[in-house]
Amino acid sequence: MKPFLFRRCSYFKACHSQKLTVDSRQPTADNQPGNQNLNFWWLRLFAVHQLLPSFNSAVNLREAYGVARQRHESGRPTIGLCMVMSIDGSTVVEGRSTLLSNPTDRDVIIALRAAADTIVVGAGTIREQMYTPPGKLGLRVGVVTRTANLDFESPLFRSGSGFLIMPQDAKKPDCDFEIEIIRAGQGDVDLQNAMSQLPGNFIQLEGGPMLNASMFAANLVDEINLTISPMVTGADSPRLSNGAPALHRDYEVAHVLEHDGFLFIRYLRKTS
Repeated sequence: MKPFLFRRCSYFKACHSQKLTVDSRQPTADNQPGNQNLNFWWLRLFAVHQLLPSFNSAVNLREAYGVARQRHESGRPTIGLCMVMSIDGSTVVEGRSTLLSNPTDRDVIIALRAAADTIVVGAGTIREQMYTPPGKLGLRVGVVTRTANLDFESPLFRSGSGFLIMPQDAKKPDCDFEIEIIRAGQGDVDLQNAMSQLPGNFIQLEGGPMLNASMFAANLVDEINLTISPMVTGADSPRLSNGAPALHRDYEVAHVLEHDGFLFIRYLRKTS
């Protein structure tokens, strides 16, 4: 067993080799120093507490979120949804999730991405948050879209890190280079089929709410990694799942972490 401090320093080196964007909740790939909040990374490292299932005064996020996943019995990878929301359920403020986030929330995203084999995200979220290539070598971003109305000149696609998940009958995107396309379904993406075509054991689902709704409706969400921001936003903002039909999916709490008033809850799908 490595000494306590050494293990946490190793975690820092692995997780914080990525810059955190100022206007987006998602981390970028470049290895420059992050925003000024990262100057206090060591304070956060010792200040994240586990409240459930038992109290722990200093949590290693890589260990908390890096648990081994396996492919589902149906043949697809395990799928985990990662979102932030306000106390009253909003997932954005003024159109951006970053106003609900904090540095520890972004640390959680980095820890989850370190465990993931693929990131899956909706086209609207890609456009709004300006995704860049992930920092983890080989980690790719699958964009669910019917129309391929995307900026293919962006670093995400130019780097080869981004690929498309589209219906069989969707028009091929208009770009001057080859881009990988996973095709499934007619008229709309058959998510069950598409997810089964993806490699590895763990898919990190990063929204937005409409894609989340489709994933819930298809019964594909195995875990939910939810950050609850200590604010109320009001207004008619998007929720965790927008447009899902009436359904009943049961989850159980795997852990509850806390830092600076933010709660970080990991739910697992009940198996019985």
